[in-house]
Amino acid sequence: MAKRRDDGKYVLFDVAYADGSRASNRKVPTELLGGLDGDDPARTEIETQDRRIAEASGKPQRAILSLARAGR
Repeated sequence: MAKRRDDGKYVLFDVAYADGSRASNRKVPTELLGGLDGDDPARTEIETQDRRIAEASGKPQRAILSLARAGR
């Protein structure tokens, strides 16, 4: 299996949820990050992704407890 190349279009985040579950390597577009807000927009983007997943699955959306860039 070929190793994926980092094209710089996304930053990966590890997410811890209030229910004790975790998700690794969640993709957030690089263009949303940086500036005065730093990584704060990542939470909003991941919450949006989670809302779509919850709607599609019919399960309630999980509350994010914390998030950090993957590999740190």
